Amino acid sequence: MVLTFVRANGKNRMAQQLTWTKKDLTGIEGLSRAEIEFLFSQADQFLPALAPGKGLDLMRGRTVVNLFLEPSTRTCTAFEISAKKLGAEVVSINTTASSLVKGETLRDTAMNIRAMGVDAIVMRHSSAGAARYLGEALDISVINAGDGAHEHPTQALLDAFTLKQRFGKVEGLKVTILGDILFSRVARSNILCLSKLGAQVTLAGPATLVPASLAEAFPQVRIVHDLKTALSDADAVMLLRIQHERQTTTHFPSLNEYTSQFGINASRAAWMKPNAIIMHPGPINRGVEVDSDVADGPRSVILEQVRNGVAVRMAVLHLCTGCINR
Repeated sequence: MVLTFVRANGKNRMAQQLTWTKKDLTGIEGLSRAEIEFLFSQADQFLPALAPGKGLDLMRGRTVVNLFLEPSTRTCTAFEISAKKLGAEVVSINTTASSLVKGETLRDTAMNIRAMGVDAIVMRHSSAGAARYLGEALDISVINAGDGAHEHPTQALLDAFTLKQRFGKVEGLKVTILGDILFSRVARSNILCLSKLGAQVTLAGPATLVPASLAEAFPQVRIVHDLKTALSDADAVMLLRIQHERQTTTHFPSLNEYTSQFGINASRAAWMKPNAIIMHPGPINRGVEVDSDVADGPRSVILEQVRNGVAVRMAVLHLCTGCINR
């Protein structure tokens, strides 16, 4: 698929041709800045289709399977709505309905799904690299909806798209990611995506969840453990919940102690710049990482993230399935 778009380059605007060749989206790591920016331009065009009663027929005749082998509400529903808004048929399979519980391998499950004539598999899996493994094994599109603590690429894309919608740009923005960084696939994908787009990323939280070793993996980020410092110069603060399901030991004494040091309430939100925003990938633990008056307040763009997530996933499905040769 050959695509042409315009990128601002200082005072000049240059037409740039991009050939989209990826049938899969398994991580942010493999995307170029140009590909991310084109995907955003495509998502922007899809926003009008989100209105009730609206839709497109760009994927009419295609079938998408949601293979979610970990619990999900927002991501699974968003992908289903995205595919249907594009005119595709959708089949959803969860862990209990899968032959994997009978001992079938992931590859065999996917190959059987492929043999039924589907065009894309959207997969959430507990093992890092599972989506990439299937993408290499199959000739249909594989979209990573979260693989262990590794990556969650569409969440990062919709987060960056929301920043662009709100501020008109991502480059030069200061974004603080606050909370459980160590176990978060959302954090990893956001660090990669925001850095590619020229944002300055700060990681904040208790030292047990934001260890100094993260600076070795991501030398471009700043790490702080003081909440006021983390909030005061940020254009956006992205809150993360505590990933209990991925922790094997307790990384802080109690949720109450985490909240007392790093929870965002109205008085702490006042440390932020006047136009700074609050983000959260969900699900929100109200009263833990954020109080309801902040989560539902004027700084919050949480529901904008949810809405933008449908448009971004429409763009991902449309571009990736457009590269299938069958």
